[in-house]
Amino acid sequence: MTVTIYHNPACGTSRNTLALIRDSGEEPVVIEYLKTPPDRATLADLIRRMGVPVRDVLRRKGTPYDDLGLDDPTLSDDALLDAMMAHPILINRPIVVTERGVKLCRPSETVRDILPVQPGGASVQDAAVGTNSGAGGSPQ
Repeated sequence: MTVTIYHNPACGTSRNTLALIRDSGEEPVVIEYLKTPPDRATLADLIRRMGVPVRDVLRRKGTPYDDLGLDDPTLSDDALLDAMMAHPILINRPIVVTERGVKLCRPSETVRDILPVQPGGASVQDAAVGTNSGAGGSPQ
């Protein structure tokens, strides 16, 4: 299975998500999206596959969000995508892609929902039937 993470190494949530992926036994394809942003079609497809509004993928903190007036509810999805293309820092992170789905992993633990093996080695099936009920586990 291939796991891809759109990652910002300066972001604690992104680093934690990457660590959880690696803990599951996967070595993901790491795309530092500030250096290599997805093209418009890829970003639009990722958002579509997440099943969330484009606005939900916008990052406000530490970005030009306010300066660009992106809180205007009349802005179209195309205008929001244009802003993310012009300023990749506006793309919230980390976005993780697996064969089980695409997810904006905030908080980082939500990556567990799309990993085939849970961090620590339990398969999704084992976790679902409760055979890995060790300390610290939480229901999905």
